[in-house]
Amino acid sequence: MKKSIWDRFAPVYSLAMKSQQSIYDYMYARIRTAVEAKDVLELATGPGLIAKHVAGAAAHITATDFSPQMIAQAKKGSVPENLTFEIADASSLQYADKSFDVVIIANALHIVPEPEKVLAEIDRVLKAGGILIAPNFIHRTGARPSNRWAKLLKLLGIRFQHEWTAEAYTQFLAANGWEITASQVLPGRIDLLYAECARRPRQP
Repeated sequence: MKKSIWDRFAPVYSLAMKSQQSIYDYMYARIRTAVEAKDVLELATGPGLIAKHVAGAAAHITATDFSPQMIAQAKKGSVPENLTFEIADASSLQYADKSFDVVIIANALHIVPEPEKVLAEIDRVLKAGGILIAPNFIHRTGARPSNRWAKLLKLLGIRFQHEWTAEAYTQFLAANGWEITASQVLPGRIDLLYAECARRPRQP
């Protein structure tokens, strides 16, 4: 995914996500509980919607995106004192090993060509016993209509590299060493699987 696409999309991202408000309200409530008094890293923060809504519960949040324009948008308006916005590449993070209690990556793994690299970096910077919060858009199956909104995004140049179903996304996380400890499928214009994960113990 090219930075230029997200730089162009940055000014309207928040408006585009308003159609998913009920989903975001659910995530805000769940994530506030998960990050309480913890040091948090958010990847692919976009305009900072999640970070700004949950910062009050956390000890500190470092919210990052690889798009400079997204970070510029995120810095607009009121920013809590314990929230820092930075430019960062999720597949090659500049942070030290075991730096964070919680890592959040929402609605991003499906657009990354090699999401396994992102999960490996998350594992590196996450403290032992830490939490990965990885809500992600999922592909509908069965009798319900196809994801028309996803098709519209493709016309804008935003393509899903992976069109996971809920089951396939769960299997992807498991294959990369993560155990889902809490999950919920949230229907919307694009359905979402909310997932909280713990790193499975490595085999000796």
